[in-house]
Amino acid sequence: MEFQNPLIKGTLVRRYKRFMADVKLEDGSVVIAHCANSGSMLSVNEPGADVWISPATNPDRKLKFTWELIRIGDAMVGINTSHPNKLVAEAIEDGTIKELNGYASLRREVKYGKNSRIDILLEDDAKPLCYVEVKNVTMRRDLSSGAPADFPDSVTSRGTKHLGELSDMVTDGHRAVMMYLVQRDDADSFTIAEDIDPEYAGALRKALKAGVEVLCYDCALSPKTITVNRPLPVDFK
Repeated sequence: MEFQNPLIKGTLVRRYKRFMADVKLEDGSVVIAHCANSGSMLSVNEPGADVWISPATNPDRKLKFTWELIRIGDAMVGINTSHPNKLVAEAIEDGTIKELNGYASLRREVKYGKNSRIDILLEDDAKPLCYVEVKNVTMRRDLSSGAPADFPDSVTSRGTKHLGELSDMVTDGHRAVMMYLVQRDDADSFTIAEDIDPEYAGALRKALKAGVEVLCYDCALSPKTITVNRPLPVDFK
Protein backbone atom coordinates (compact mmCIF):
# COMPACT_ATOMS: atom_id res chain seq x y z
CA MET A 1 0.00 0.00 0.00
CA GLU A 2 1.40 3.36 -1.03
CA PHE A 3 0.32 6.52 0.74
CA GLN A 4 -1.64 8.67 -1.67
CA ASN A 5 0.17 11.85 -0.63
CA PRO A 6 3.58 12.40 1.01
CA LEU A 7 3.40 12.06 4.79
CA ILE A 8 4.33 14.97 7.03
CA LYS A 9 6.73 14.38 9.91
CA GLY A 10 6.06 15.75 13.36
CA THR A 11 6.26 15.05 17.09
CA LEU A 12 3.40 13.63 19.14
CA VAL A 13 2.23 16.06 21.79
CA ARG A 14 -0.69 14.01 23.09
CA ARG A 15 -3.51 11.69 22.08
CA TYR A 16 -6.89 12.50 23.60
CA LYS A 17 -10.64 11.89 23.26
CA ARG A 18 -9.65 8.58 21.61
CA PHE A 19 -9.81 9.97 18.09
CA MET A 20 -7.65 13.10 18.29
CA ALA A 21 -3.94 13.78 18.52
CA ASP A 22 -1.97 17.00 18.78
CA VAL A 23 1.11 16.89 16.56
CA LYS A 24 3.89 19.48 16.53
CA LEU A 25 5.25 19.97 13.03
CA GLU A 26 8.86 20.72 12.15
CA ASP A 27 8.02 24.42 11.66
CA GLY A 28 6.83 24.61 15.28
CA SER A 29 3.11 24.75 14.58
CA VAL A 30 0.71 22.32 16.25
CA VAL A 31 -2.09 20.63 14.31
CA ILE A 32 -4.91 18.29 15.34
CA ALA A 33 -4.84 14.95 13.55
CA HIS A 34 -7.55 12.31 13.40
CA CYS A 35 -6.51 9.16 15.26
CA ALA A 36 -8.10 6.23 13.45
CA ASN A 37 -7.62 3.82 16.35
CA SER A 38 -10.24 3.12 19.01
CA GLY A 39 -7.98 0.99 21.22
CA SER A 40 -5.93 2.11 24.21
CA MET A 41 -2.81 2.36 21.99
CA LEU A 42 -0.80 1.08 24.92
CA SER A 43 2.94 1.22 24.05
CA VAL A 44 2.42 3.38 20.92
CA ASN A 45 1.22 6.76 22.22
CA GLU A 46 4.40 8.14 23.77
CA PRO A 47 4.53 11.98 23.81
CA GLY A 48 7.67 13.27 22.13
CA ALA A 49 7.89 10.37 19.67
CA ASP A 50 8.35 10.97 15.96
CA VAL A 51 5.07 10.59 14.07
CA TRP A 52 3.90 10.94 10.48
CA ILE A 53 0.53 12.30 9.42
CA SER A 54 -1.27 12.33 6.08
CA PRO A 55 -3.06 15.38 4.69
CA ALA A 56 -6.78 15.02 4.07
CA THR A 57 -7.83 14.75 0.43
CA ASN A 58 -11.31 16.07 1.20
CA PRO A 59 -11.12 19.87 1.65
CA ASP A 60 -14.39 19.85 3.61
CA ARG A 61 -13.15 17.43 6.28
CA LYS A 62 -13.06 18.96 9.75
CA LEU A 63 -9.69 17.46 10.72
CA LYS A 64 -7.19 18.12 7.94
CA PHE A 65 -4.71 15.39 8.93
CA THR A 66 -4.71 11.70 9.89
CA TRP A 67 -2.11 10.11 12.16
CA GLU A 68 -0.48 7.22 10.29
CA LEU A 69 2.86 6.17 11.84
CA ILE A 70 4.86 6.46 15.04
CA ARG A 71 8.47 5.55 15.79
CA ILE A 72 8.94 3.64 19.04
CA GLY A 73 12.62 3.01 19.71
CA ASP A 74 13.93 1.80 16.37
CA ALA A 75 10.56 0.46 15.23
CA MET A 76 8.08 1.98 12.82
CA VAL A 77 4.48 1.30 13.84
CA GLY A 78 1.31 1.84 11.79
CA ILE A 79 -1.52 2.94 14.05
CA ASN A 80 -4.26 3.56 11.47
CA THR A 81 -6.79 0.74 11.82
CA SER A 82 -8.44 1.56 8.50
CA HIS A 83 -5.49 0.05 6.59
CA PRO A 84 -5.14 -3.63 7.69
CA ASN A 85 -8.05 -5.02 5.65
CA LYS A 86 -6.65 -3.45 2.48
CA LEU A 87 -3.13 -4.57 3.33
CA VAL A 88 -4.20 -8.18 3.88
CA ALA A 89 -6.35 -8.20 0.72
CA GLU A 90 -3.37 -6.95 -1.32
CA ALA A 91 -1.11 -9.56 0.26
CA ILE A 92 -3.56 -12.37 -0.55
CA GLU A 93 -3.89 -11.22 -4.13
CA ASP A 94 -0.12 -10.97 -4.69
CA GLY A 95 0.56 -14.35 -3.05
CA THR A 96 2.43 -13.09 0.03
CA ILE A 97 0.11 -14.94 2.42
CA LYS A 98 0.73 -18.43 1.10
CA GLU A 99 -1.77 -20.06 3.46
CA LEU A 100 -4.55 -18.23 1.62
CA ASN A 101 -3.44 -18.87 -1.96
CA GLY A 102 -5.56 -20.62 -4.55
CA TYR A 103 -8.95 -18.93 -4.37
CA ALA A 104 -10.68 -17.63 -7.48
CA SER A 105 -12.13 -14.45 -5.95
CA LEU A 106 -11.88 -12.11 -2.97
CA ARG A 107 -14.63 -9.92 -1.58
CA ARG A 108 -14.50 -7.50 1.35
CA GLU A 109 -17.07 -6.52 3.97
CA VAL A 110 -19.53 -9.31 3.22
CA LYS A 111 -22.51 -9.79 5.55
CA TYR A 112 -22.44 -12.97 7.64
CA GLY A 113 -23.19 -14.32 11.10
CA LYS A 114 -25.35 -12.29 13.46
CA ASN A 115 -25.49 -8.85 11.90
CA SER A 116 -21.75 -8.80 11.17
CA ARG A 117 -19.53 -8.33 8.15
CA ILE A 118 -16.53 -10.52 7.45
CA ASP A 119 -13.43 -8.54 6.54
CA ILE A 120 -12.48 -10.82 3.63
CA LEU A 121 -14.39 -13.66 1.98
CA LEU A 122 -12.44 -15.98 -0.33
CA GLU A 123 -14.41 -18.04 -2.82
CA ASP A 124 -13.64 -20.87 -5.22
CA ASP A 125 -15.98 -23.44 -6.78
CA ALA A 126 -13.62 -26.26 -5.80
CA LYS A 127 -13.26 -25.26 -2.14
CA PRO A 128 -15.33 -24.35 0.90
CA LEU A 129 -15.83 -20.64 1.51
CA CYS A 130 -12.99 -19.07 3.51
CA TYR A 131 -13.91 -16.39 6.06
CA VAL A 132 -10.98 -14.16 7.09
CA GLU A 133 -11.25 -11.81 10.06
CA VAL A 134 -8.41 -9.25 10.35
CA LYS A 135 -7.21 -7.66 13.58
CA ASN A 136 -4.69 -4.84 13.74
CA VAL A 137 -1.82 -5.36 16.21
CA THR A 138 0.34 -2.45 17.39
CA MET A 139 1.18 -3.30 20.99
CA ARG A 140 4.56 -4.57 22.15
CA ARG A 141 4.90 -3.88 25.85
CA ASP A 142 8.33 -5.47 26.23
CA LEU A 143 10.91 -4.07 23.81
CA SER A 144 13.66 -6.50 24.82
CA SER A 145 15.06 -8.88 22.24
CA GLY A 146 12.72 -11.78 21.48
CA ALA A 147 9.67 -10.28 23.20
CA PRO A 148 6.42 -10.71 21.24
CA ALA A 149 3.84 -8.31 19.91
CA ASP A 150 0.58 -8.81 21.78
CA PHE A 151 -3.16 -8.29 21.30
CA PRO A 152 -5.59 -6.88 22.39
CA ASP A 153 -4.53 -3.59 23.96
CA SER A 154 -7.95 -3.19 25.59
CA VAL A 155 -11.04 -5.30 26.26
CA THR A 156 -12.70 -6.20 22.96
CA SER A 157 -16.18 -7.65 23.26
CA ARG A 158 -16.54 -7.17 19.49
CA GLY A 159 -13.46 -9.30 18.90
CA THR A 160 -14.83 -12.01 21.18
CA LYS A 161 -18.08 -11.98 19.20
CA HIS A 162 -16.16 -12.38 15.94
CA LEU A 163 -14.37 -15.47 17.24
CA GLY A 164 -17.71 -17.09 18.00
CA GLU A 165 -19.00 -16.30 14.53
CA LEU A 166 -15.87 -17.73 12.91
CA SER A 167 -16.43 -20.92 14.89
CA ASP A 168 -19.98 -21.06 13.59
CA MET A 169 -18.68 -20.88 10.01
CA VAL A 170 -16.46 -23.92 10.63
CA THR A 171 -19.45 -25.77 12.08
CA ASP A 172 -21.32 -24.97 8.86
CA GLY A 173 -18.57 -26.62 6.81
CA HIS A 174 -16.56 -23.58 5.80
CA ARG A 175 -12.98 -22.48 6.48
CA ALA A 176 -12.39 -19.66 8.97
CA VAL A 177 -9.16 -17.77 9.61
CA MET A 178 -8.28 -15.29 12.34
CA MET A 179 -5.57 -13.06 10.86
CA TYR A 180 -3.49 -10.86 13.16
CA LEU A 181 -1.61 -8.17 11.25
CA VAL A 182 1.26 -6.73 13.26
CA GLN A 183 1.72 -3.20 11.94
CA ARG A 184 5.27 -2.93 13.23
CA ASP A 185 8.65 -4.29 12.21
CA ASP A 186 10.40 -5.20 15.48
CA ALA A 187 8.61 -8.33 16.77
CA ASP A 188 9.65 -11.90 16.04
CA SER A 189 6.54 -13.55 17.48
CA PHE A 190 2.98 -12.88 18.59
CA THR A 191 0.93 -13.70 21.66
CA ILE A 192 -2.41 -12.88 23.30
CA ALA A 193 -2.54 -10.35 26.15
CA GLU A 194 -4.66 -12.54 28.41
CA ASP A 195 -4.05 -10.21 31.35
CA ILE A 196 -5.84 -7.42 29.48
CA ASP A 197 -8.80 -9.45 28.18
CA PRO A 198 -9.09 -12.96 29.62
CA GLU A 199 -12.51 -13.43 28.00
CA TYR A 200 -11.03 -12.86 24.55
CA ALA A 201 -8.22 -15.31 25.30
CA GLY A 202 -10.75 -17.93 26.37
CA ALA A 203 -12.84 -17.34 23.26
CA LEU A 204 -9.76 -17.82 21.09
CA ARG A 205 -8.97 -21.16 22.74
CA LYS A 206 -12.54 -22.30 22.04
CA ALA A 207 -12.28 -21.11 18.45
CA LEU A 208 -9.06 -23.05 17.94
CA LYS A 209 -10.70 -26.20 19.26
CA ALA A 210 -13.62 -25.59 16.89
CA GLY A 211 -11.21 -25.53 13.93
CA VAL A 212 -10.62 -21.81 13.39
CA GLU A 213 -7.13 -21.22 11.99
CA VAL A 214 -4.82 -18.49 13.29
CA LEU A 215 -2.30 -16.64 11.13
CA CYS A 216 -0.02 -13.75 12.00
CA TYR A 217 2.09 -11.59 9.69
CA ASP A 218 4.11 -8.45 10.34
CA CYS A 219 4.64 -5.43 8.10
CA ALA A 220 7.44 -3.48 6.52
CA LEU A 221 6.74 0.21 7.05
CA SER A 222 8.08 3.51 5.82
CA PRO A 223 6.66 7.01 5.31
CA LYS A 224 6.02 5.97 1.71
CA THR A 225 4.57 2.46 1.92
CA ILE A 226 3.23 -0.28 4.20
CA THR A 227 3.38 -3.88 3.00
CA VAL A 228 2.67 -7.25 4.57
CA ASN A 229 6.07 -8.79 5.14
CA ARG A 230 6.56 -12.18 6.82
CA PRO A 231 4.73 -14.74 8.96
CA LEU A 232 5.31 -14.64 12.71
CA PRO A 233 5.09 -17.65 15.03
CA VAL A 234 2.13 -17.58 17.39
CA ASP A 235 2.65 -18.46 21.06
CA PHE A 236 -0.43 -18.67 23.27
CA LYS A 237 1.45 -20.10 26.26
